Amino acid sequence: MSPKKILMVAGEVSGDIHGAHLVEAIHRIDPKIQLLGMGGEGLERAGMKVLFHSQDLAVVGITEVFLKLRIILRAFRILKQSLEQEKPDLVILIDFPDFNLRLAKSVYRKGIPILYYISPQIWAWRPKRVQLIAQWVKKMIVFFPFEVPLYEAAGVEVEWVGHPLLDIVKPTLSKEEAFQRFGLDPQRRTIGLLPGSRIQEVERLFPSLLASAHLLCREVPDLQFIIPLAPGIPRTTLSSLLSNISIPVKVVEGWTYDAMNLSELLITASGTATLEGAILGKPMIIIYKVSLPSYWVGKAMVRVDHIGLANLVAGERIAPELIQKDVNPQRISEEALRILKDSGFQQKMVESMQKVRQRLGHPGAAQRAARIVVSMLQTGESQEVS
Repeated sequence: MSPKKILMVAGEVSGDIHGAHLVEAIHRIDPKIQLLGMGGEGLERAGMKVLFHSQDLAVVGITEVFLKLRIILRAFRILKQSLEQEKPDLVILIDFPDFNLRLAKSVYRKGIPILYYISPQIWAWRPKRVQLIAQWVKKMIVFFPFEVPLYEAAGVEVEWVGHPLLDIVKPTLSKEEAFQRFGLDPQRRTIGLLPGSRIQEVERLFPSLLASAHLLCREVPDLQFIIPLAPGIPRTTLSSLLSNISIPVKVVEGWTYDAMNLSELLITASGTATLEGAILGKPMIIIYKVSLPSYWVGKAMVRVDHIGLANLVAGERIAPELIQKDVNPQRISEEALRILKDSGFQQKMVESMQKVRQRLGHPGAAQRAARIVVSMLQTGESQEVS
């Protein structure tokens, strides 16, 4: 019998990370399973044959998609061809809903079962997408418990496995070792600056982050800053702004969780990093900025009161959020000083982050998801095409 084959599609850094851990967990159960598809360095290292690299595909904002339309269409063509040529037994779609739901229609028509890993944020915006999911997707695997009833109500088979970040977000160095490795002063207070995981995002946010750091140093002279670069972001993206700085700033690559763990406060782009910071129990300020057209389109469609995942999981604003015009040095430094100068407020934020961690479930999410994947392969059910 020939080995089972899975086509996996991840279009962003976070999807690549979670997909890589899922691939590793699948291979622990059955190393003969073959995986191919779209992803980045993480999935490639984990053993997936990458047909299309996703590094240049991810964009921030709705209108920005048009700037990369040609490469998006090329990726779509390659994956559709692979359905014909490779004939996978299962397709796993990871987040990236505008692309993946379009691909799902083609997969469904081929009669190939679809498992969706990392739910589109139907609870935040575009809730009607659940109808497409109900039509095309065999099973949803979700990370948040509040997602389960949303899919059950639409008749979608769904399982909550907990959040895989609980297994991933683990510093590898002690704080003392990290201070030494990064060349930082353990006597200074450290602030982590996380400008995002996409080039556009970093270019839009980093100037304000760096300017706010200068303002903070005027008020709190013993501060130092650390910037853990996200995978795929070249150091040269920051070089011009960092060439003539007068404050202590260290850029590190490949030590994200150790850098975050050193920090008394995180100032971070909205996204997965807010959950990573919550797991580490870190107070944070969440910032978000896209092009003006994308902002107004999004504002009309979003149905939630918070943009930060940590706040969404908490169900309340436990970390301040600065959006669009509020992403400026003055506002960022004001919020940071409020946290740095009030130990009671800071401790309350730490306790709130610990509650967020508890709501994410228990470690072992990727292993639980892998068992579901292997079970679907073993049943050999094809999708019913209506």
